[in-house]
Amino acid sequence: MTTTDQLAYDNALKRVRKIKGFYTHLIVYIVINIMIVVLNTQNLKTGESYFQWNNFATALFWGIGLASHGLSVFLPAIVLGRNWEERKIKELMEKEKNNKWE
Repeated sequence: MTTTDQLAYDNALKRVRKIKGFYTHLIVYIVINIMIVVLNTQNLKTGESYFQWNNFATALFWGIGLASHGLSVFLPAIVLGRNWEERKIKELMEKEKNNKWE
């Protein structure tokens, strides 16, 4: 495997791990928040409304964190283009190659 192929593979592997990390975070968010909803509904007093701030605070703030995580994983590809990383790597490798003493 050539150096360029190895770099491309390493970058693809890094990207897959970031995506997997986001989906794991998403699944944990969903499961934990379902558990919180169930516990909160079981602890309601007679006639008490579920729609209270404390019942939504965890989901809201954690959701903001989850959205930030998702943006950090997916936004660079949307904004910079899918092949940006590969192009940048090739550019930096060419600069390094041209700066070497022969």
